Amino acid sequence: MIENCSRCNETMECKVDDIENCACSTIIIKDKIKEFLKKTHYKCLCNSCIEKLNYFVELDNEYPHPTMPSEFIPHIHYYIENGYWVFTEFFHYQKGKCCQNGCRHCAYGFKK
Repeated sequence: MIENCSRCNETMECKVDDIENCACSTIIIKDKIKEFLKKTHYKCLCNSCIEKLNYFVELDNEYPHPTMPSEFIPHIHYYIENGYWVFTEFFHYQKGKCCQNGCRHCAYGFKK
C-alpha cells in the first residue's frame, strides 16, 4: 500500500503485511533507535528517516546531552532565530521523552 512517511511525509510503499519484502527490511535499525521509536507517535517511516535517526546514535556518542548552558553546541543542540533559541530535533531526541508541547523540531512525532 502507498503511505506517507509519518516523519517527513514522503510517499513510500509500505508492505506491513509482507515485511520481508518491504523496503524497511533492507536497512538495519540500530537498537537504540528501536527503543526510541517505541516512545514516538510515528507509524511507518521511510528508509531515509530511519537513516537519519540511526545517525542520531552516532551524534549522541560525539555530543553528550548538555546539562549546563555552556555545554550547548550551536547547530547541534540549538540555533538562534529572531533572538530566540530553537532546539534541534537531535536535542529533543537526547532528552529521552516528548514533552507534548508541540515543539517545532519534535523528535517524537507529536503534533498538537
